[in-house]
Amino acid sequence: MISARTAGAVRVAGTSVPAGYPSPAQDYFDGTLDLNEHLIKDKTSTFIVRVSGDSMEGAGISSGDELIVDRAAEPRHGSVVIAIVDGELTVKRLHLSPRGVMLMSENPAYPPLRIGESELSIWGVAQVCLHRV
Repeated sequence: MISARTAGAVRVAGTSVPAGYPSPAQDYFDGTLDLNEHLIKDKTSTFIVRVSGDSMEGAGISSGDELIVDRAAEPRHGSVVIAIVDGELTVKRLHLSPRGVMLMSENPAYPPLRIGESELSIWGVAQVCLHRV
C-alpha cells in the first residue's frame, strides 16, 4: 500500500552518473527523494500542462513535454509563462520593456507577439519541464 507520505518518493542513487566515460557500477542507493517536494513549491497553486507545438524548442521545451506551472509565482522579464491572449492559451517567454509587453517564441519561425490592444492574462509561470528521453 502506498501512503500519501511516500506516493512521490523515489530512491536516489548514492553517486552521480558520469556522462563521459563509464565508471564502475554502484549497486546501492542513498535514501529517497520526494518528487512532490523536489519539483513543487506550492501544491495549492501548481498544475501541469502538456505542450503542443514547436515554438519553444529553443528553450528545450518540445511538443508533448509537460510543464509544472506555479500560479503563485510572480511573472518576471524572461519567465516562461502560460498566458491567455484574446482567450487563447499559449506558452511563451515574457519580455517586459519600456516599449511594452511581448511574448517571445524560442523558435525563429515564430514572430514575437506584441501585446497592445490584445487582452493578456498570465495564468502561471513554468517552473519545470518534464521531457522524455
